[in-house]
Amino acid sequence: MRLPQARLDQVIDRFREVEARMAAASDGGEIVRLSKEHAEIRPVADAVTALEKARSERADLEEMAAGDDPDMAGMARDEIAAIDEQLPELERAVALLLAPRDADENASAILEVRAGTGGDEAALFAGDLFRMYSRYAQNRGWRVEVESVSEGEAGGYKEVIASITGEGVFGRLKFESGVHRVQRVPATETQGRIHTSAATVAVLPEVEDVEIEVRDEDIRIDTYRSSGAGGQHVNKTDSAVRITHLPTGIVVTSSEKSQHQNRARAMKVLKAKLYEQKRDALDSARSESRKSQVGSGDRSERIRTYNFPQARVTDHRINLTLYNLPKIIEGEALDDVINPLIAEDQAARLATLEDSLN
Repeated sequence: MRLPQARLDQVIDRFREVEARMAAASDGGEIVRLSKEHAEIRPVADAVTALEKARSERADLEEMAAGDDPDMAGMARDEIAAIDEQLPELERAVALLLAPRDADENASAILEVRAGTGGDEAALFAGDLFRMYSRYAQNRGWRVEVESVSEGEAGGYKEVIASITGEGVFGRLKFESGVHRVQRVPATETQGRIHTSAATVAVLPEVEDVEIEVRDEDIRIDTYRSSGAGGQHVNKTDSAVRITHLPTGIVVTSSEKSQHQNRARAMKVLKAKLYEQKRDALDSARSESRKSQVGSGDRSERIRTYNFPQARVTDHRINLTLYNLPKIIEGEALDDVINPLIAEDQAARLATLEDSLN
């Protein structure tokens, strides 16, 4: 893709302008805003600079290749060939950074996993999925904190909500939203028959306090004693917190030991849910043109099947089938599924950019 020079110049000019304004700014709020924009633009400016440098070097080498010294001309042609190999990748890197992208790509995320159809087996599968994401997060150096949990009677989870904190969490996990289906012989099955169960996954960008305002008069906060599997899992006091957002009817809970922490955690989840509503409302194209989203992210959409007898994982959105289920479900090889989804999304974004340039 040949990017217009005017578009590249615009990036560099804006980056320099932001740097100059940062150096002169004295207002704290303006410095924060400019710093954020500087951090967002810098990767694009660096990629454009690298591309411009390669193009400039190639132009100089072309002059050398046309000179009278045959040895120098030969060396120049070899270097031109090397640069020509690099240029498409440099141009693609710039194009990806310029293409329309999710504003929350680098955000941390709220992960929700809920048992669906299938009774106890669905709860066990929800537990498997949560462990898969937890191990994947740990392997990437992200921090996982459980916000709310409701355990299944036979193990696993009826529902578990956690925050995953780190750079680019939402960008890598956002395509996990939807219905995950499992086909396997449950531990409780005496006849050896394969059962099909499901769990739903939702991944929401975690928002900063400044992005979503929740008014006190719009919420009702209730405290209660949490229930669970017994023993240490049951709170002895009314420390669990339930927050109801009255205008939308959204209900969130947190049931750890500290009521103060539960309130803070429940508010964080509530803000993430409200922000997700805001994203949907503002981005009308999101519900109409799903090409750049690799599926809707709708919790009712079946996105993936895990077939244990065949050790097979199939992602239905991109017709991807892999036969390394044990490593995927342990979180070790989840990138084997995530990377093709991101590549598909990148291809769609590049196509959108190309259409806008034509």
